[in-house]
Formats: sequence, C-alpha cells, structure tokens
Amino acid sequence: MVNSQDDVSTASNGAPDSLSVVSKAWNDMIDNENETLRERVAELEKKVLDYGDEVVCLRSTLADVLRRLNQLESLRSYNQNVGIKNGGVVRSQSAQAANNFNSLHKEAVRYRPVVDANNRDPVRRVLSYTPSTLPQRRAVHYQSTGSLHSDSPSSSSVSPVPTSPSPSTTPTSILKSPSTNTNLHTAKRWSSTGDFNNVPANVNTAPPSRLATKSMYNLHTRSQSFQNHHSSVPKLGMRDASYNEDDGSLRMYIRGRPVVLLAPSDVAENYNISKVAPPPQSKLKLDWVYGYRGKDCRSNLFLLPTGEIVYFVAAVAILYNVEEQSQRHYLGHTDDIKCLTIHPNKMLIATGQTAGHDAREGRPHVRIWNSVSLVTVSVIGIGEFDRSICCLSFSKSDGGTLLCAVDEANDHNISVWEWQRGDKGHKVTETKCSVDTVIACEFHPIDRNVIVTCGKSHINFWTLDAGGTLYKRQGIFEGNRDRPKYVTCLAFTQTGETLSGDSNGNVVVWQRGSNTIAKIVRNVHEGSIFTICVSKEGSIITGGGKDGRLFQFDSNLQPTGYEARIAEHLGGIRTVSEGRGSQLLVGSTRNCILIGSLSTGFSPAVLGHTDELWALCAHPTTAQFLTAGFDKIVQLWDSLSHTVVWSKDIAEQAQSACFSPDGSILIIGCVSGRWIVMDSETREPYFVHNDGVEPIQVIKFSPDGKCLALGSRDNFVYVFQVSGDYRKYSRVGRCAIERRRRKISPSLLLLLGHSSFITHLDWSGDSQYIRSNSGDYEILFWNASTCRQIPQTSQMRDVVWASNSCVLSFPTIGIWPDDADGTDVNACERSHSARLLATADDFGKVKLYAYPCSQPKSLCHTYSAHSSHVTNVAFLHDDTRLISTGGKDMSVMQWQVV
Repeated sequence: MVNSQDDVSTASNGAPDSLSVVSKAWNDMIDNENETLRERVAELEKKVLDYGDEVVCLRSTLADVLRRLNQLESLRSYNQNVGIKNGGVVRSQSAQAANNFNSLHKEAVRYRPVVDANNRDPVRRVLSYTPSTLPQRRAVHYQSTGSLHSDSPSSSSVSPVPTSPSPSTTPTSILKSPSTNTNLHTAKRWSSTGDFNNVPANVNTAPPSRLATKSMYNLHTRSQSFQNHHSSVPKLGMRDASYNEDDGSLRMYIRGRPVVLLAPSDVAENYNISKVAPPPQSKLKLDWVYGYRGKDCRSNLFLLPTGEIVYFVAAVAILYNVEEQSQRHYLGHTDDIKCLTIHPNKMLIATGQTAGHDAREGRPHVRIWNSVSLVTVSVIGIGEFDRSICCLSFSKSDGGTLLCAVDEANDHNISVWEWQRGDKGHKVTETKCSVDTVIACEFHPIDRNVIVTCGKSHINFWTLDAGGTLYKRQGIFEGNRDRPKYVTCLAFTQTGETLSGDSNGNVVVWQRGSNTIAKIVRNVHEGSIFTICVSKEGSIITGGGKDGRLFQFDSNLQPTGYEARIAEHLGGIRTVSEGRGSQLLVGSTRNCILIGSLSTGFSPAVLGHTDELWALCAHPTTAQFLTAGFDKIVQLWDSLSHTVVWSKDIAEQAQSACFSPDGSILIIGCVSGRWIVMDSETREPYFVHNDGVEPIQVIKFSPDGKCLALGSRDNFVYVFQVSGDYRKYSRVGRCAIERRRRKISPSLLLLLGHSSFITHLDWSGDSQYIRSNSGDYEILFWNASTCRQIPQTSQMRDVVWASNSCVLSFPTIGIWPDDADGTDVNACERSHSARLLATADDFGKVKLYAYPCSQPKSLCHTYSAHSSHVTNVAFLHDDTRLISTGGKDMSVMQWQVV
C-alpha cells in the first residue's frame, strides 16, 4: 500500500509536467498551421494576381484584334472615298499602295516587311527599327469646323517603310473621332517635383485666353453631322485696321504703333478689307511626337498588354509600339501633363495636368481615358486642385474603384475619389498631406484602403476608414543618420512589404501594416535612388539618378550580380518598368527612353531635347529636318523612320539653323553670336565665325546659293558671299541706313540698322533683295549687293519672295489677332507650293491658313499639342508634313498635311 501511494503521489506530482508538454505541443502545432496558412494565403494572393494579369492580357488582346479589324475596314472605305484635295494636290492612294492593302487581306499580317536594300536612305542612322506595312492603328483625322479651333482628342500614326524619301510616301489610314477644342498657355517654366524644387507660395493663374471659344468638358462623342457642319464665328481682324485705295496700302496697329503694308499691284485694285478669307482645304493630323518628359517627372513609363509603351510629353499622352513603329496620341489635355497611372485592368489610364490659361479647361484636373479607343471616360477635379497634380494612383485590391491624387498646393493636399460615380466623380475625402514636397503616392497592392506617400524628409502611411476619413502614420526612422533628405520612390514586394529609395542611396524595407523599418540596405547607389521596380518573378531593380546604374536584387534584397549602366550623355535613371519578357523600360533624366535588359544592355528608343528649342530647318531634298536649342545639342531627324540620324554636342546654345540649297552644309547660329559651318553628313565643322556677341536670330541662304544673310540681335543683318561648295564665306557687309548727324558734324556719317533686334528675314526670288522684320515691328528692305536700305518701299511692292517667314508682310496680315502685342506670333512659314501658311504662337497653337493670308478676317484650322509657346514651324521639302518645336515643353511635333 505504501508503494502504491508513493506511485500515486509521483503521478500526481508529475501531472503538471505532462500538461505543459501537451500544451507546448499544441502551441507548436498551431504555430505551424498558422505559418502554413499564411504561406497558402500568400500563394493564393499571388495566383489571384497572376490570373488577373492573364485576364487583362486576354481582354487587351481581344481589344487589339477588334481595333485592327476596324482599322482595316476604315482603310478600305478611305481608299474608296479619298479624292483630290488642297487645290489640285492629289492625296489619293497610289496603285502600289492599293496592291499592298489588298495583300493585307489576302495574306497574313506582316509585322516586319522586307525592305529593298537599294531603296534605303544612304544616311547613317543611330537607332533604327524596321517599320511595318500595317496601316495606322486607330488613326484619327482632325475634324475641321472651319473655325479657329479644330482640335482632336486623339491621333494615331504609323511609320512608313524608311526608304528614300518620296512625296507619295504618306500614311493613308485616316479615321474620324470626336473633336475637342483646347487652349494652351504661353511660355511657362516647368515646376519640378522630381528634382526637389520648392513650389512657390503663390501662383496667380492667368486670365482666360481671348481665344477660348469652346469647352473641353465633353466626354461624349459628338455626332458626325455636328462636326462636319458646325459653323463658327469668324475671327475679327486687327482692330482699327484700314485700307487706302489710292496708294493700295493697309494700315494696321500693333500695340498702338502703325504698320503700313503695300498690296501687290494685281491685288490692290480689287482688294476688300472686309472680306473674310476661308480656311484651307488641307488640314493637319498629328503624325509623330518626338521627346519624353523625364527631366522632372517620374513613374510615367509603362508597358500596356497590347505591346505599346505609354508616356507623355507636353500636353500629349503617347502610346508607342516600338516593334511596329507606330504612335497613337491622346490629346485631351490643355496643358503640361505632370503624372500618369495605369488602372489595374491595364486598359484605363489616368493623367493629371498643371494649371493653364483657360478659365475652366486650363485649371488642373485629372482625365481618365481608354487606352484602346482613346475616348475620355471621366474628367474629375476641375476647380478642386491648385497649381497641378503631381501624383496619381488607382486602388489595387478592390479593382481600381478609387483614385488617389496629390496636388501641389501649399499643403500638398491628398484626395481620394470614387472616379466612376457620376460624370465628375465623387470626392470621398481630402486632407493635408505635407507642407514639404510630395514625390510619390501609391495604393497598397494587397491591403485594402492603405495609401503610402513620400517626399521631402518623410514617408507617410495612410488608412482610409469606412467613414471616408484618412488617418496618417508617419514612418519612423532610427536616428538622424537614417533620416534622408528625400524619400524619392516607392514599390511593394510580392508579400506586401513597402520598399522606399532615398537620397542617401539606401533601400528601406517597411514592415507590412506598420510604420517601422524592417531592413535597410545602405549605399546601393551613389546619390539618390530615383526608382525601384519589382518584377513579376520577385526580383528588385533599383535605378540611380546620379550614377546612371541599374542593380538587381533577389526578393531578400541580396545582390544577384546583374547590373548595367546607361551612357553618360543619356543622363541618370528616372524610372524603370517591366517590358516584354526580360526587357526593361528605362526613362532617363535627359528625356530619353531606353529598352533592353541587364544582361544585354540598353539602346535608346526615344530621344529628346532637354532645354528650350528655337532652331528648326528642313532638309531641302530629303524627308529630314534638324532641331537645336539651349541644351547645346543638334539633332538631325528622319521623318519617315522617326529616328535620329545623328546627334552632336556643339558646346554652344543654338538659336537658329539653315541648310545650304543642296543640303550638304549646315549652319548653326548660336546665342553667343557665333555661327558654325558643318558638314551635314560627317558633322565636321569647317568654319566658326563671330558676328558680335548677340544671338544670331535667323539664317538664310539666297535662292541661288551665292549669298548668306544672318539676322542678329544686335539690330543688323549681315551678308556674306559664299564659295567653295558652301564652305568659304567672305563678308559683303552689314545692312545699314546712312544717317548724317548734322548737329554734331555735317561730315559725320552713321550706319545704323534696325532700331530693334532682327526677328525674321526673306530673300527675293532673284537673290537681289532682302526684307527683314524687327522686334519693334519695322519692315525694311535691303539691296543685298550693297547692304543699303531701299527707302522707296513702293519699288518692292511686286517683288516675288522666295519664302515668307516674315510675320509682318502683306500676305501674312490675317495671322494677327485683335490687340496683338507683336510677340503673339513667333514664326510663320509658307509651304513650297505657296498654298498654305503655318504659324507658331505664344498660346501653344499651331495654325494653318490658306496662302496668301492677306485678309484681316482670315479663318484657319487650329491645333493643340504643345503645352508651351510654339517657337518655330517648317514644312518638309515635299509639303507632306509640317514640323513644330516647343519652348519649355522641349518637344518636337510632326504633323501630316491631309
């Protein structure tokens, strides 16, 4: 009995140990199950995302197929209906093109046609893609209403085969789409959040433009009959302009100063100043946009499931298919686009713009549009934002029902919108985000109603509750050492952790559901990390804004050994996103887009300028043109292949440019007063000359090629004799007026030029005379051989001029609006056929008139794409295309004449 009692006692004493062992085993089992459950949930979340991507891809592919079918049907109808336009200039399809079209129906669609080597352009090209013979993808024709504004919300173009230039080589698919009318603003510097510039405290919006006549806020397609038959009020002529029938002179006033223009003899007798000149039969369609805005914007480069990359420059959102060499354009914005985001369905795109001139459409707002049809789905926030929208993001976990926006007000307000609710959307909430600069804003991809923002010295984690209130938790940095001056970019891992890059070159991992740091990888880059990209496989790619390097890490932020560096002249890394397969899309800080991989390297697909553009000239015999500006870069472009033939740094800010009559020599006029003579093929300089220290505003060869005229900002026109195949130049003199100062000395003879800087000049057809305009609205005529003024302007009444780039002349009277201040029109250019006249103005407009435009009441077609003042326009040698250059938007637009 004693033994049994001892056994019981021992058992009783050991019971607690058994229970603790069992409890511990159960706890371990539960922990294991929880861990397994978390892994399974994470795996299911990943599968759901993958399935969602596949569904999106299938939908986009189906949409692309439907678009191609509609395109082919439209091409068929266009070929049947196209006729003769532009006063006898044939725009119909050639027999060869018709055969090509028929072959598209009989054979499989070919993405890359075989090009005859004998027809290739002999000029060397930097980067060339073989274009496709496919017709235009959803091409859109600008619908002219005969009014001042003939704009379209979308445009598309496809590159022809880059053979030797031919006037008949033009895209042929032209469809019709809703027409929307916009007004842009004058010269305006870009405000930068990407480069951490402080936003000014007060920005006064400009008054409504006097050209604003219609509304952009039209989200529905207008009827075709309304587009074709809409009547417009003709533009009133220059106020108080008058015509003297006795001497055949017209007197107009610019800023109260009278300007007298003499009508040609064959016009003077029957001239009627009250007559209204109709617009031209020809119109413009945006064919191609050169450039990319990476200098001060980020997260603006994405690949769509259809194979197009989407980005923006100026007021245009561009969808570019690199393989097919085709572009489509969304033209709904009226001013600089500052940000872009993609809906989770990969078909809808939201873009936000800065403030402009217009009372309504010029105010900052967000436009949500369909990337397939280019139709505007919704316009939200008109009157709700200040200055501009700098960040946008669709919600991810709920299928994109919400849109988050951050504006550039003093407090950088953050707002959340139910963008599908009503025509204008519904603002769920709005609150102050940060008094400092906000750089990025992203919805969390997994956690519902969680938003992360970052910027100067902060990263914030926001939660949107069921009542529509935003709660903020600021990210906690461990000490002053880890607190960066800027948190520059955001990304999310596949498990839901937040990644941030900063100005110290560090990558920080933030715990999911927390505002604390889980891990820091220090000194990844030299200088700021401008972008982090998480691939579908889970690898992490970082891009440096200073060192121009790309580094790849695995999902645990361990280096994989793969890295790359882009060429120094292309700038730093601004943004990185996934391309097709293993390809990456890279946007640089010098406005370039590159495509490649870490293993094979990167090649530029889009090149652009990085500062204000003024110099523009078309090649006299081929479909090429040249641009140059204040970034000291000269670039020769091919308008058919849409590529850069060559690019050269001249170490001088360029103001003007001109080709020799045979196109072999190129002359660049610089801001410093120098002008450079270089070979247009080899880019080798032959001659550098100085004429003063003021900018060379305009350069032109005489029609016979024996003389060269340069208009300088020092008020003089310089004339040079040309010899040696345009390689030798000897000064004839400078155009001046002889004036004697009798009060000082009767024998003292002064040679004076214009009383202000030279703006434009033209040569006569016989190369004997020059006419010039100046900044104070003078029109003077000169004898080119003696460089002396011809004071009797009546002698020049019937002179035939080889060009008409002078904005003040009798054939250009109608380009001036009421109350013009003399700087509204920056440039004008007459087509080589002398049927059209194009102008570039301070309101961001490109206008097309019938030539001559000698009636004060002259109607025109007006086109919007630039977001800054348009600095120059030029017709190509065969008049099939028009080129325009922007000022602060740094873009080059190519327009097709249709």
